[in-house]
Formats: sequence, C-alpha cells, structure tokens
Amino acid sequence: MKKNHPFHLVTKSPWPIIMSINIMNMMVGTTMWLTNKQKTTMILGTMMILICMFLWWRDVTRESTFQGNHTKLVVKGLKMGMIMFILSEIMFFVSFFWAFFHSSLSPSIEIGMNWPPKSIKTFNPMEVPMLNTMILLSSGVSITWAHQSILMNKKKNFNKSMLITILLGVYFSILQKWEYSESSFTMADSIYGSTFFISTGFHGIHVIIGTTFILVSMLRGMNLHFSNKHHLGFEAASWYWHFVDVVWLFLYISIYWWGK
Repeated sequence: MKKNHPFHLVTKSPWPIIMSINIMNMMVGTTMWLTNKQKTTMILGTMMILICMFLWWRDVTRESTFQGNHTKLVVKGLKMGMIMFILSEIMFFVSFFWAFFHSSLSPSIEIGMNWPPKSIKTFNPMEVPMLNTMILLSSGVSITWAHQSILMNKKKNFNKSMLITILLGVYFSILQKWEYSESSFTMADSIYGSTFFISTGFHGIHVIIGTTFILVSMLRGMNLHFSNKHHLGFEAASWYWHFVDVVWLFLYISIYWWGK
C-alpha cells in the first residue's frame, strides 16, 4: 500500500511488553539477591533483557537501513526524542547532586556537623579519579574524531576511533570497579557513603550502557549501515557519550575534589 505521508507508522511489535516483563523479573530477582542471596532470577532477567535489546535493535536497524522508513521528518522526531531522553537523565542526576549538596553544605548533628564525616576516609582526587577523568575526556575526543570521520566518509578512521572510544570506556569501568574494591567505606556509612555510591554507581551504569551503544554503532558502521547523510544511530550514541562525560566532570569536581 502506497504511503501519502512522510511519517513511519510502526507495525505491531512484541518487544515493549516483553522488555517490561523482563525488567520486572530482573528487579524482583535483584530484591531476592539482596534479601536471601538467590541470584538465579536476576541473572535470567538480565539475560532476557539483553536478548530483547538485541532483537529490538535488529528490528529498528531493518526499518531504518533496509526498509527506508526513517525519512527526514522521522529522523527529526527521533533526534527530538533523544534530546528529551538526555534531558530526563540530566534531571535524574540533578536529584543526586541535590542530595549531596543538601547534606554537605549544612552537615547535620547526626554526622558530627562535619563534611565529610570524621569516620569517612575519602579518595585522593589526584589518583584514580583524575585518571578516570583523563580517560573520559580522551574518549570524548575520540568519538568526536569518529563523528568527523563519518561526515567525511573516512570509514577506516571511523572504525579506529570508535574502537578507541570503546576501549577507553571499558578501561574506565575496570578502574571504577577497582576503586570500589579499595574503598574504606560502604553505601551504609552515613549520607556520604549513600550519595557517593549511588551517584558514581549510576554514572558507572551509564558508562556501560554508553559503551554498549557505541559498540553497536561500530558494528553497524563496519556493515556499512551509515553514510555521511544518514547516521542517526551513531549520532545518538555520541550525544549520550558526551552527556556521560559532562556528568563525570561534575561528579569529579563536586564529590571527589570539593567534597574531600
């Protein structure tokens, strides 16, 4: 049937309802793991989420690359949706910064009216946190290189710069995990431990998601799914990664350096 409009009316898809069920299973499994140490439901839920993500991305790739459903008007709407999503993520992290500054600017008597609390031995901001900052700033440069490469149709440079970005993201996650293992305090140690681990932990999750996003974009680029005129999937990944970079700069300055 011939279309007389530039919009994409998405066909019926099973993935939204399946993904919601899998997320519920993962969260129930996480609760079970935290209460009685049973990991099976959480692991199964996580695996099903990853499988559903792969199949959902596969369908979107088919719609955009092979079926040609992503017209200029559709791409404009998708870009607006990505911008709104990143704005919602910014407000998500604003809540963590609000909690941190609310407690640090006016420490309560329960924590000795001191910040950080006397029992907390904070990290040296000039060691691993500074290294992680350099890593993320470097990854921001490499993904900008990738963006310029695809605009100039330099496919080899695009693949190289994307691989560098992925390796830097993995390196950041490894160092973050090592830093957590060396921590002298836990999430249960006063408001400092809570705000530190929930803000840096959620940022770490975003780094893992962003690294996966860029990996998918690199694989699509290697399969010639992108051109210098049509590369929305990669562009969304680069926006997300720059958002992750900026959030880390605020985390480093406020929690690691100023809050020391």
